[in-house]
Amino acid sequence: MNTDNIWTHKGTFLLAAVGSAVGLGNLWRFPYLVGENGGGAFLIVYAISVFAVGIPILIAEIMLGRNSRRSPIMGMRFLTRCHNASRAWEAIGWLGAISALLILSFYSVISGWALHYLGQMLTGALKAAGPVRLEQEYAALLAAPITMTVYHSLFLGGCGLLVGLGIHRGLENGLRLLMPSLLVILLVVLFYAASVGDMSAAADFLFRFQLSDLSLAGWLAALGQSFFTLSLGMGAIMAYGAYMSGETSLTTTAFTIALVDTSVALLAGLAIFALVFGAGLAPDEGPGLMFVSLPLAFAAMPAGSLVGAIFFVLVLGAAASSAISLIEPVAAYLVERFPLSRAAAVALVVALAWTLGLITVVSFNLWSSQSPFHDLFGRSGFEVIELITYVTLPLGGLLVALFAGWALTRTESMKEMHSREPWLKLWRFLVRFVAPTGVAFVFLRALPYIEGYTLPAVGAAVIVGAVAASRLLGRQRDAPR
Repeated sequence: MNTDNIWTHKGTFLLAAVGSAVGLGNLWRFPYLVGENGGGAFLIVYAISVFAVGIPILIAEIMLGRNSRRSPIMGMRFLTRCHNASRAWEAIGWLGAISALLILSFYSVISGWALHYLGQMLTGALKAAGPVRLEQEYAALLAAPITMTVYHSLFLGGCGLLVGLGIHRGLENGLRLLMPSLLVILLVVLFYAASVGDMSAAADFLFRFQLSDLSLAGWLAALGQSFFTLSLGMGAIMAYGAYMSGETSLTTTAFTIALVDTSVALLAGLAIFALVFGAGLAPDEGPGLMFVSLPLAFAAMPAGSLVGAIFFVLVLGAAASSAISLIEPVAAYLVERFPLSRAAAVALVVALAWTLGLITVVSFNLWSSQSPFHDLFGRSGFEVIELITYVTLPLGGLLVALFAGWALTRTESMKEMHSREPWLKLWRFLVRFVAPTGVAFVFLRALPYIEGYTLPAVGAAVIVGAVAASRLLGRQRDAPR
């Protein structure tokens, strides 16, 4: 890879990785999981899961990207040749690219809804609107395929333009402006929520230590969140890692990413639920919280339209920072593999994601009850695409952990991590055994047929299978090369 593609500033990778991790899920999904699963008790389980599963795989992905200095697909091809490993390991890059493209396709559609509500807030169209009106507004948006397609096109086109400008002019400059701005906006919304909302109720919902509310499903949710929240398995971190300076500490960076990602989610949760509880509303899970409950809360509060507009700028910024990280790994592969300019490669990725996104658009209206997907799978097109990513993401993360833990030698890992011996030993243990087992749980949890089995049986099978796979893959010795 050309050295001109290295990030100009060491902190840019941190901004890029945090931007990839902080998305729509941080603004409603994670806070809701915390509140509904024991508050502080859930956070403790989540923190352990992040340390044992999320951070080891995050370090592994960055390491593979920086070691290869290539896009995920071409990088894995390079690494398999260097280590005399089977070309089947190239599946890591392909799984990441497929996941990124599929997620981008529906992520762009949902992010486009924020564009609609930003316009509604700026024009004051929802001022003093009641719950019936807001329910109708949301239903009308979902029932309008042309309107949704326009928003989908605008959002995806804007993100593609930023990535198409290049590593430095586009990604680096954009992230250096976008991420600090999002933090400032989040603090403004938090201050407003503390002034007019019910912050004590929000804090009690998020941080009360209620161990009885932490069910087995809650434990598994914490494990899954520790994986999905860090953007693992989709190639984005590996692609960004390829541009990372060799002098930057992987360990410090990984812990910082996890800490910032969680902090942003909790601050957003405090702000959102303070507004929701202050307006006497229920903390609904899902898009309804962001696109019905929150607009209703803003409608009932002083200067609500203005702050609502600011909030949806925050939503769009968080969504855009994640979306550009989904475009990058696929575009980088096209540039390396084919005689395409970066602009042409990005345009091709955007066109593919836009076309796939139309499936999600019509899943909410024209194909809501009957479609080829319903005939074949009994689900909407959006649900089928989402289900595929529930499998490809953890599978890719599992393979990353196994390859980094077993194919890379101790000497190579030490060289990349710049760490002391005790942490290196602990990381290698976590990435070889603990992380694969945890991700296997995430993977199996996503499969519908698992629901019919008892958890102990599934758990035993997962642990035995993960350890056996690790042993079988341990053909590479730790002798220095």
